[in-house]
Amino acid sequence: MASQTGKVIPLDINSEMRNSYLDYAMSVIVGRALPDVRDGLKPVHRRILYSIHELGLTPDKPYRKSAGIVGKVMQDYHPHGDSAIYDAMVRLAQDFSCRYPLIQGHGNFGSVDGDSPAAMRYTEARMAKITLEMLADIDKETVDFVPNYDNRTEEPTILPSKIPNLLINGSSGIAVGMATNIPPHNLGEVIDGIQMMIDNPNTTPDDLMKVIKGPDFPTAAIIMGKEGIRQAYRTGRGTIKIRAQATIETKANGKPVIIVNQIPYQVNKAKLVEKIAELVRDKKIEGITDLRDESDRRGMRIVIELKKDANPNVVLNLLYKHTQMQESFGIIMLALVDGQPKVLNLAQIIFYYLEHQKDVVTRKTRYELKKAEARAHIVEGLRIALANLDEVIQTIRESKNTDSAKKSLVEKFNLTEIQAEAIVEMRLRSLTALEVEKLEKEYKELLDKIAYLRSVLADEKMVLAIIRDELNEVKRKFADPRRTVISNEAAGDFDIEDLIDKEDMVVTITNQGYIKRIHLDTYRSQRRGGKGITAMGTKEEDFVRHLFIATTHDFLMFFTNKGKVYRLKVHEVPEASRTAKGTPIVNILSLDNDEFVTTVIPIKEFTEDAYLFMATKYGIVKKTPLIEYNSSRRDGLIAINLDKDDKLVAVELTRGEEEIILGTREGIAIRFSEKDVRPMGRGTRGVKGITLNNNDVVVNMDVIREGSELLTVTANGYGKRTPLSEYRSQTRSGKGIINIKTTKRNGNVVGVLVVSEEDEIMMISAEGIMIRLKAKEVSTMGRNTQGVTLMRTSENDHIVAIAKIHEEQDEE
Repeated sequence: MASQTGKVIPLDINSEMRNSYLDYAMSVIVGRALPDVRDGLKPVHRRILYSIHELGLTPDKPYRKSAGIVGKVMQDYHPHGDSAIYDAMVRLAQDFSCRYPLIQGHGNFGSVDGDSPAAMRYTEARMAKITLEMLADIDKETVDFVPNYDNRTEEPTILPSKIPNLLINGSSGIAVGMATNIPPHNLGEVIDGIQMMIDNPNTTPDDLMKVIKGPDFPTAAIIMGKEGIRQAYRTGRGTIKIRAQATIETKANGKPVIIVNQIPYQVNKAKLVEKIAELVRDKKIEGITDLRDESDRRGMRIVIELKKDANPNVVLNLLYKHTQMQESFGIIMLALVDGQPKVLNLAQIIFYYLEHQKDVVTRKTRYELKKAEARAHIVEGLRIALANLDEVIQTIRESKNTDSAKKSLVEKFNLTEIQAEAIVEMRLRSLTALEVEKLEKEYKELLDKIAYLRSVLADEKMVLAIIRDELNEVKRKFADPRRTVISNEAAGDFDIEDLIDKEDMVVTITNQGYIKRIHLDTYRSQRRGGKGITAMGTKEEDFVRHLFIATTHDFLMFFTNKGKVYRLKVHEVPEASRTAKGTPIVNILSLDNDEFVTTVIPIKEFTEDAYLFMATKYGIVKKTPLIEYNSSRRDGLIAINLDKDDKLVAVELTRGEEEIILGTREGIAIRFSEKDVRPMGRGTRGVKGITLNNNDVVVNMDVIREGSELLTVTANGYGKRTPLSEYRSQTRSGKGIINIKTTKRNGNVVGVLVVSEEDEIMMISAEGIMIRLKAKEVSTMGRNTQGVTLMRTSENDHIVAIAKIHEEQDEE
C-alpha cells in the first residue's frame, strides 16, 4: 500500500526485532557499559576527563564547580542525563571506590557508609595529579579524534593513558548479555608486570603472578586464598573471597573485643553495622553486648564488645558467615578490544595495553619528527639567508611588496615558500653574531633530534625503552605499598565447626528415641547417696537408655539393633534444656521403622591404628579396623552381621592389643585378650566371646586399664568397685566367673565400667533422675558381694544407664 509521502516496505517482525535488538545491544556494549582495554575507561569517564582537560583544571589550578564540569560534558560530548554524568564523576573521586582516584573532589562526595554526595552545585572538582599521565601528549596526535554527537567539535576515541588504568582502578558494568567486573590492582606491581612483558613477550599469566600478587582494593581487607586469583588471571574469570580485617583485644575488665579496621570492597559500612545489630537482636549471634562505629578521619573502627565468657573466634566466624564481613568478588575481565568485547587473561590485558603504548609513543615520535623536520627546514632557509645576507637584503629592498620579495628569494636562492616566508619575517636582531650562533646551535640540535626520532621509529626496542622509562617515572611518582593482604588460607565454605565452640556435652537418648545434648557443667558433682537432679522430662512409659560425654567436634557413631552404624557430629544433635525430652532421633537419622539405636560411641578421628571392638547380646564379639568406617551414608553402613534375634550391646575404641571384659545381666564376667579376636571386615559376624547360661545376656563390655577397678551397678541403685586383679584372664568363649551377686535387693546388673579413683560417674534412672558422683566414693569389695547404695531410687524407678567422666575432660 502506497502513501503520499512514500512507499511502505513490508518487513518480517521477527527479523526486524532481532536486528534492532542486536543494534541496541552493541550500542550499549561499545558505547556505554564496557571499558576499553587500552585506557580502561567507559565513554562517559573518558568524556569527563577530556572536558576537565579542556577546561584547564589541572591539579595546580583552583577547583571548579561540579555543575560547570557536568554541563560542559553534557553540552559537548555526552548528551545524557546530568545525574548519570555526575554519578560517574563522583565515583572517579571516591578514594574507597577507586584505588587511584582520577579526580580531586572538594566537598561531600559520599562515604563508605553509603551517604549520597552533595548536589553538584555544592561540590567542586579538578584533575588529580595521576590524571595528568592519562592525558599526557594528547595534543601530539597520539590518539584519534572523531566528531562529537552534533559535529560541532571533536573528542578522543581513546586517551593516551601512560598508566595501566584498567588494572589499577578496575571496572564494573552490565551490558546486554554480558558483564565486566575487573578488580583494582597495585600500580607498582602492575608496572613491574608490564616491564616483565617488555623483557619477554611470551610472558604467561603464571609468570606475571610472581610480581602481580593479586587485586589490591582501596578498602584493603584480606583476600582468602590464591586459587581464585590464579583462575582469574589464567582464564579471565574467577571468584575470590574478601574478608574484613579484624583483631581481637581484651579490655581491662577481661571482656574480649573485636575491632574491625577494614571491610571488603564495595561493602556499605552502615548497612554492615545494621546487619550485625539485627543478628544480635534476633539471637542468631550470641555473646555480643555492645556495638559501636568509632570510625573517624583517621580510619575505620567498628567495635564489637563481647560477654566475658564468649569465645571471640567463634563470634568472629559467625560474623564472617552471616554478614558482609566476608564477601565473594566474581572477577570477569571483559573489555573492548578493537570495539569487540573479549574476556581476557592477565597477560592479554597487559599485551593490549603495551600495544597501545607502543602506538602512542610511535605516533608521538612521528609528530615530534614532523615538527622537528619543519623547524629544521625553516632554519636551513635562515642559514642560507645569513650566508647571503647583503644580497638577501638588497633583494627584499628592491621588491615592491612582500609577495614579490618571497618570490624573488625563492627564485634566487632555490628556497621553498615556507623558507622565504621565514626570511621575510626575520627580525633585525636575528642578524647579531649571538643570534647567528644560537641559530647554528639550534640547527645542530634539530639534526640530532631528527636522527634520534628516526632511529626510534626504525627500532621497536627503542620504543619499548621509552615506555619503560615513562613507566618507571610513573612508578616513582605514584606507586604506593599494597593495601590488601593475600592470605594463603582459603576461606572456602565455612566448616560449621569453625562456628562452634569446642565444649564437653552430655548426650542422652531415651528408650523411645529422643536425643539431646546438654552442657556438661549443667550437673554439679554430688555426694554418694544423694537424690540427684532432674535431667530430662520423659513420658511415663519412656526412660533414658544411653548417656555419654563427648565434645561438640567429635563424631558420633550410632550402632543399631540391626547391626548398622550411622555417623553424626555432636554439634548436629539439637541442644536442649536440662528438663526437655529432646528431639526424636528419627528426625536426625534415617532409621527403618523397626530399627533403633542400641549403642553410641564418640570418635575424635579415624586413624589406621585403631579398631572398633563390638559385643552382642548373645556374646558374639568382633574386631574391625576403625578406618573402614571413615565414610557415611544417609541410610547407614553395615557394622556387623547379626544372628537371628541377636543385637549389638557395646562397642569400644581399641588399639588392637587391649584386654576386654564382658559383664552379663546375671552378674557373670569374663576377661580375655583382644588378640584372641582376629580383625574382620565390616560385613562379618564375629566370633564367640562368652558362653552364656540360659536366659543370661551380655549387658556391657569395657577395656581393661592398668590400676583400674571394675564398677558394677545394678537396677536398684546398688554398686561396688572390684579390683581387676580378681578377674583372671581367660580365653575367649569361656563361661566366665562371678562378678556380683544379683539378688532381689540388688536387681539385675545394668552396667559394668572399668574405672579409676579419678573418674566421675553418672547414673540415670528410667524416670530421668541423674546423679554424678566420684568413683572413689564407691566402696571397693570382692567379686562375690552385693555392693552398697549408690543412688536411692523410688519404688517404681530403677537405674537404666551409667557413664564415666574423666577429670581431664572437665579441664578441657
